[in-house]
Amino acid sequence: MLIGGLSYKTKQFFFVLIKLSIVVGAFYFIYQKLTTNEDLDFGEFLRFLRRNDAFSAKNIIFLIILTIFNWFFEILKWKTLVGSIREISFKNAMEQSLGALTASLFTPNRIGEYGAKAIYFERSRRKEIMLLNLISNMMQMSVTLILGIIGITIMHQKFNLQIDYFRLLKFSLIVIVIAIFTVFGLHQNKFRIKGFSIERLKEFIRQLSKSIAIKAFVISFLRYLIFSFQFYILLDFFGVRVNYYNAMVVITSMYLISSIIPSIFIFDVVIKGSVAVYLFSIVGVNAFTTLSIITIMWLLNFVLPSIFGSFYVLNFNLPKTNDL
Repeated sequence: MLIGGLSYKTKQFFFVLIKLSIVVGAFYFIYQKLTTNEDLDFGEFLRFLRRNDAFSAKNIIFLIILTIFNWFFEILKWKTLVGSIREISFKNAMEQSLGALTASLFTPNRIGEYGAKAIYFERSRRKEIMLLNLISNMMQMSVTLILGIIGITIMHQKFNLQIDYFRLLKFSLIVIVIAIFTVFGLHQNKFRIKGFSIERLKEFIRQLSKSIAIKAFVISFLRYLIFSFQFYILLDFFGVRVNYYNAMVVITSMYLISSIIPSIFIFDVVIKGSVAVYLFSIVGVNAFTTLSIITIMWLLNFVLPSIFGSFYVLNFNLPKTNDL
């Protein structure tokens, strides 16, 4: 028991308080991120949107439809992966995905998503659920890496990027060292992740059905196409005249670098926004437009779904067969 020795009503009170705290924390995080952004003044951003007549009702509806498809594929991927250990409905997968988004929104790199999804299941399944979530994120990251490497290679050749080769060398050395230790650890089977030995992790991945793994990877790819196309559409709405090919080269490069920065350059002054501003400036997009699009993408694909997710958080009940 999490709160042993207390009456049922007291436990329920604390449980409701925790759920309310999560929702309030998520909304406060959203408010802080919007109002204290050093790169983009929120008031100016709103005034800019009001002046921009491209955001008609039809265009807004189209953007929301793309967001729905984005999260449809994310939910479908989660349902597919969980199906390897237990069948769940699409409705349950949606509740778990959106609820976990809200609960993890204010955690570093959304690490809280692992525990948030696991708590929907009985205790005996929670470690497996966390591993499935890890696999889900790894698949999405793999798509980002593959397309991003292609994109940044083309971009370097086409636009002659000014690359800091000293930093690139440091990064390469870090990757090589990590790879060596990882390979050594895999052979030794002594490392443990989330209570699992490396051997057990490898066995868990081997036991995952190939058809499920392929389906989940294809879904990850489709999801990537959706949100990258949404970014391109926003460029068009803002009057940026860049062809789809060039836009995708920059977009895939941006997502690659943005995915690497949080885990590798934790204390680096480079931030996601400045990376996007630099990359898009190469194809003639001004900084304010780039930052505005990034903000809208965040509002559409994180804030909007987290509002629906807050409903699931507030109505969440623990599995009847297990306590926390």
